Amino acid sequence: MSDVTPQASGDYPAGISPSELVGGAVRLVSLPEVCLRVNEMVEEPETSASELGKVISQDASLTARLLKIVNSSFYGFPSRIETVSRAVTVIGLRELRGLVLAASAVETFSRIPTDLLNMVHFWRHSVYCAVVAQLLAEECHVLHSERLFVAGLLHDIGKLVMYNRLPEQSRAAIELAAEQPCGDFEAEQRLLGFDHARIGGELLRAWQMPDSLCAAVDYHHRPTEAPAHLVEACIVHIANSITGLAEQGLDSNSEVYVQPIDPLAWQTLNRDESLIEPLCQRAGPLFSDALEVILPRGFRSR
Repeated sequence: MSDVTPQASGDYPAGISPSELVGGAVRLVSLPEVCLRVNEMVEEPETSASELGKVISQDASLTARLLKIVNSSFYGFPSRIETVSRAVTVIGLRELRGLVLAASAVETFSRIPTDLLNMVHFWRHSVYCAVVAQLLAEECHVLHSERLFVAGLLHDIGKLVMYNRLPEQSRAAIELAAEQPCGDFEAEQRLLGFDHARIGGELLRAWQMPDSLCAAVDYHHRPTEAPAHLVEACIVHIANSITGLAEQGLDSNSEVYVQPIDPLAWQTLNRDESLIEPLCQRAGPLFSDALEVILPRGFRSR
């Protein structure tokens, strides 16, 4: 066991809870008002495609990003979609809600400063995990599989909050993880009593996002502990580990720790390790497409 100990910052004592940490950081990572309103409207049965399109169209930047996404080869629609209302009609209210959240969150978090992360690597990891999570959800015939793309994309957002608000403790956790070696989430648990996954889940709850999304992010390192939405948590858990394996395959000298896939996660999905190779083969082209349309240009290259 390492003798590394966290140094409490003036604003955040070592005993702070995830909810307190998120509560102090919500202003830092506030989503645009239009994103929050879209989330509310999707839960209202009477919401129409036209009404949702009008709200989203108030944000010109978000509208442009959404139309770029739905007109990309990632979706492959035969004719060009010119309006948000048409996009809602074609892909559905809930999927568009997910795309709004994804586009807004990436834009918001790309502005958070931290010297503890390689941000290019962070976002590439997140996008690949998103693609694998959606493909695995489709393989498992999960309803609205696009939800898992969003969960995969945002699975590590807790790191950005933690590293920005608790930099000294986070650095200690990184050093401990490298020394052991062990997962960063395990080092965080030892030093802080919680990990980045829990912070991510708390942040999504603060944003009043769907319970299934919160659970998938919160429990992606310990999926079988999820009190609900076990399938979603298992999918993101497996996708995260597959992403780590793919990254190791690209760099034979990589010593990055990859969390072993919990056998109970495979059992929950009624699948096994034989899926890993075909999922990676399918993910490659989709990963390139998703990078192009979702990430800011500065995060698309190594």
